[in-house]
Amino acid sequence: MARVRYRFGGRLRVWPHFGTVFGVFALGAFAALGQAPIDAWYVTILAFSLIFFILTFAENSLAAGLLGFGAGLGYFAASLNWIVLPFFVDAPSDGWMAPFALFFMAGGLACFWALASWLGFLVMQRADGGILSRRGFILALVIGLTGAEYLRGVVFTGFPWASIGHVWINTPLSQVAALAGPNGLTLLLLAMAALPVGFGWRGFGFSVLLLGVIAAFGLYRLSQDEPVIENALTVRLVQPNAKQSAKWAPEFANIYFERQLAFSAARPLPDVIIWPETAVPYSLQDPIIVERMAQAAQGRPLLFGFHRYADARVWNSLGLITANGDFEPVYDKFHLVPFGEYIPFGDQLYDWFGLTGLAATDGQTYSAGPGPKVVDLEGFGSFLPLICYEAVFTQSIQNAATRPNWLLQVTNDAWFGNFSGPAQHLAQARLRAIEQGLPMVRVANTGFSAIIDPKGRITAQILLNQAAYKDGTLAQALAPTPYSLWGGEIFFALIGFLIFILIFVRLSVRT
Repeated sequence: MARVRYRFGGRLRVWPHFGTVFGVFALGAFAALGQAPIDAWYVTILAFSLIFFILTFAENSLAAGLLGFGAGLGYFAASLNWIVLPFFVDAPSDGWMAPFALFFMAGGLACFWALASWLGFLVMQRADGGILSRRGFILALVIGLTGAEYLRGVVFTGFPWASIGHVWINTPLSQVAALAGPNGLTLLLLAMAALPVGFGWRGFGFSVLLLGVIAAFGLYRLSQDEPVIENALTVRLVQPNAKQSAKWAPEFANIYFERQLAFSAARPLPDVIIWPETAVPYSLQDPIIVERMAQAAQGRPLLFGFHRYADARVWNSLGLITANGDFEPVYDKFHLVPFGEYIPFGDQLYDWFGLTGLAATDGQTYSAGPGPKVVDLEGFGSFLPLICYEAVFTQSIQNAATRPNWLLQVTNDAWFGNFSGPAQHLAQARLRAIEQGLPMVRVANTGFSAIIDPKGRITAQILLNQAAYKDGTLAQALAPTPYSLWGGEIFFALIGFLIFILIFVRLSVRT
């Protein structure tokens, strides 16, 4: 196999491709330290600078693609380490699949980075196989990796979890999402990492300047006074802290149900009470269950997750006990988790091998709802329901027919363990609030239940592994953000501008 060439005053062969791929794999893993809960964004910038530096010495497009794959494999294996945990909820049955799930998930997502690196080299390739312009190749890498991150959020139903730009969520720079969305945050970070590699100390200085300017914008936006609300909506978050392994066991299910009833009935009462995803373990065709929930709510609307059954099908749904004590199903989840809530060719695989999604019930995979739906909660404004990982997709909100007054995410983060999974899920909910300029209510079975203001700040919270309830008020929705009005147009305009520069560089450099 060919060797990567490094130039330090001359040409020196130091590592075979295997060693270099291992190096970028380690750098990719270090880059993941910027994700929640560690939030070391500065490590992410440094790691990508070194990855770009190594990529510039690739001898050909195949080598560039291989290095891009190695970096992506390390990044996704580290940032998505929580993905093995759902398989250990029923370890005797599913535990054997855990390492395969992590490897294939990380490897599949790394292919997007490999494609970006391969194409970036081809764009700047000389007739003899070398690179026309080192700076041009770095620019191509920034464009390519940003595009790759966008594509992995939409291809095959998408999986934008742990996007590169998410490392900014716990910093003032996250406010850029109100202008250019999550992909704009990715472009910003990659640009900061690339500038020192392409322009040395001048590039480093400009990167620091760019960081300062964007941080100043974020701090200014965060410092602006919020509108004063009279009679603000008071919401109760109910977190039962049900262990996933015990959630559906008959001896425990009633304990968690009774806990939610008790939390809901506590005085003083809020305006609205919210339970998490799949909070009700019983059939709501039983009038006694509905009556007990209505009694606990005491004339307050109660929103809750449940399984809706009809015609031998099942949906992951959101229900409502109205102020009059009536039960209404209001929303069915439409963006299902692959291999969790459904699997491709699920009916055949269940019939042949007994395989189901991890969250399937009674051998059934979930059916998908029709799409985003804004719900009018009479007297309390309209809200957009998001069930579990629907909140990681900005298009779940962008595609809604009208703009709601607030966002609601109900989730069951007990699947995701006690470290990175729940923290990353919360971070992405905060990002949706910033993008849209809307407050969000997030209620988890366990994890982090929170009320989030339109700039992504947490104003009320229940921490991981706590059984508790918490009352808080919703902030006023801001005016529609540029991102909520124009979606990705601003981001695509930035990418188009960079592509124009890349074409100019490509044409201006003599072959």
